[in-house]
Amino acid sequence: MANDDKRRYSSIVVDGVEQAPSRAMLYAVGFTEADFAKPQIGIASTWSNLTPCNMHIDTLADAAASGADEAGAKSVVFSTITVSDGISMGTPGMRYSLVSREVIADSIETVVAAEGFDGFVAIGGCDKNMPGCAMAMARLDRPSVFVYGGTIQPGKEGRDVVSVFEAVGEHSAGKLSDIALKEIEQTAIPGPGSCAGMYTANTMASAIEALGLSLPNSSAQEAVSQQKRRDSYDAGAAVYHLLERGIKPSDILCREAFENAITVAIALEGSTNAVLHLLAIAHAARVPLELDDFTRVGARSPVLGDMRPAGNYSMSDLIAIGGIQPLMKLLLDAGLLHGDCMTVTGRTLAQNLEGVEPYPDGQQIIRPLDDPIKRDSHLVILYGNLAPEGAVAKITGHEGLSFTGKARCFHGEEAALAAILDGSVTKGDVVVVRYEGPRGGPGMREMLSPTSAISGMDLSQEVALITDGRFSGGSHGFVVGHVTPEAFDGGPLALVEDGDEITVDAEKREISLNVAEDVLQARRSAWTAPEPYATRGVLAKYAALVTSASEGAVTDKSL
Repeated sequence: MANDDKRRYSSIVVDGVEQAPSRAMLYAVGFTEADFAKPQIGIASTWSNLTPCNMHIDTLADAAASGADEAGAKSVVFSTITVSDGISMGTPGMRYSLVSREVIADSIETVVAAEGFDGFVAIGGCDKNMPGCAMAMARLDRPSVFVYGGTIQPGKEGRDVVSVFEAVGEHSAGKLSDIALKEIEQTAIPGPGSCAGMYTANTMASAIEALGLSLPNSSAQEAVSQQKRRDSYDAGAAVYHLLERGIKPSDILCREAFENAITVAIALEGSTNAVLHLLAIAHAARVPLELDDFTRVGARSPVLGDMRPAGNYSMSDLIAIGGIQPLMKLLLDAGLLHGDCMTVTGRTLAQNLEGVEPYPDGQQIIRPLDDPIKRDSHLVILYGNLAPEGAVAKITGHEGLSFTGKARCFHGEEAALAAILDGSVTKGDVVVVRYEGPRGGPGMREMLSPTSAISGMDLSQEVALITDGRFSGGSHGFVVGHVTPEAFDGGPLALVEDGDEITVDAEKREISLNVAEDVLQARRSAWTAPEPYATRGVLAKYAALVTSASEGAVTDKSL
C-alpha cells in the first residue's frame, strides 16, 4: 500500500501550504519534518493515579508509542478519563461508572477524528475503559488495536478487592474483629492491575481478545510483567501493519466474532456485565445483537473455568498455565468458535491458534469439555411479568436453579445495604433494589456491596437479590439484574410490595411476580414516578439519552 494510502486522515491535517499552521503547532510538540510524511497513530491512554487498575498505563502507552514509531509511524499519546468502581462502589459516585464508558468512547472518538489520526492503540484497565475503547474502535473504523492493562497479582493469602467487600459482611455478622478487618483491608491489593478474579475487567479483556480486537493473550498477562510491556509495544507496531493492509474493525467485528466473545465469556464464568457491554459494542459496530442471542449461544456453551468469584482461581493462576489461548483452541477444536473470523494480527482466529499447546496435565482451573462446571451458560436471560423486556441472571449452579421468596423492597442500594447489615434481611427474602436503572439511578449502579454483605453473612444460599441496576463481576449468589423496563419508567419492578411472592426459575428462564394481574393494574394506576436524582450536568444528560439495559444502555441511539 502506498504511504499516502496509510495517511488517509493525517494528510488532510498536515499536507499542503494551507496546513502550515497545523505543522507549526506540531513542531512545538516534537514533530520533525520527516514525521509529516508518516502515518500518525494515536495512543489513547487511560492512565490515572486514581486506581490500581490504571496507575501503570502510562508506561504501557510509552511502549505502544515506541512500537508504532519503530514500525514507521509517528505516534501521539493522549489521555482520557477513568473512574474506579472499587472505590466508588456503594456510594453516590458509582452512578458515574457506566456513564464513564460513554465519556471514554466519546473522548477517544473526538480526539482521533479531530486530530486526523490514521489509526490508534487504545489501552484500558478498569471495567468501563475496555468497552469504552472498543466502542470507539467500532465507531471510528480506523485500523486499531486494544491493549488490556493487565491483571493485578493476588494479595496476601490470595485476597483481592472482593475479599474486602465480603469481610465487611463478616464483620457485621460478628465473625470478624476490627483488627482482622483492617488486616484484610491493608493486604488485599498489592499493586497495579485490574481486579484479580474473573470479574468484569478480566471478563471483558477476554471477550475483546475473542472478538479479535487485541493481540493473542493480551487478556492474560499480569499488569507488572515484561509480557505486558511487550504486548503494548507489539500493539503499536500492529496498527502500522493494519494500515499497510487496510484492515479495520469493520473487517473484524461480524456477528460470528460476537458469538465467539459470548462463548469465551461463558466458558470463563464471566461477569453479567459482558451482556451489557457486548450489546453496546455491537451497537457501535452496527452488528445486530440482542439478549436472545446470549440464550441461543449459551445453550451450546459450557462453563469450564473454575474462576473466582464463584470458583477458586484468579487470573494469575490462569496465566500460569497458559492464559486463554489454550481454552480458545479447545473451544475451536470442538466446533464452538468461528475460526474464520479476522483479527488484528491480520490472520484469522484459527490461524492465530494453530500452534497453541494444550494446558498442562493435572491442572484444575479449566475443566475438560466432557466434565464442565455447567453444561450451558451461567448467564441466563429471564423473561416474565416482572421483566417483560428481559433480565440477566448469573446462575452458576452453586446457588441452585430456582428460588421463591418474599419481597423486601428498597428504593436504592443504600437502604438495601443498611437492612442487610443490621440483620433485617433474613432467610427466604428476595431483596428488591429498584430505581437503580440506567435512567432511574441514573447510571445503573453495581450491587457489589449488598451482594458481598449477603455472602459475608452466609446468606447467599438463602437470599436472592433482584434489581434494575447491575452487578459487579465480583458478585455471586442468586442475583438477577438488568430488569427491564426499569422501575423509573414504570416497569413492573416499581409495583412490587413487601411480602409479594417472587419466583426465579433458571431452567424455565422465567422471573415471576406471583400477584394477580388486577392487583397489579390497580397498583399501576396509583403509581407515580419519583423525582429524578439529577436535573443538570452529566447524569441528567445521560438519563435523557440512555437506552434500556436490554439494548446495552447506550447513549448514541441514532447509530
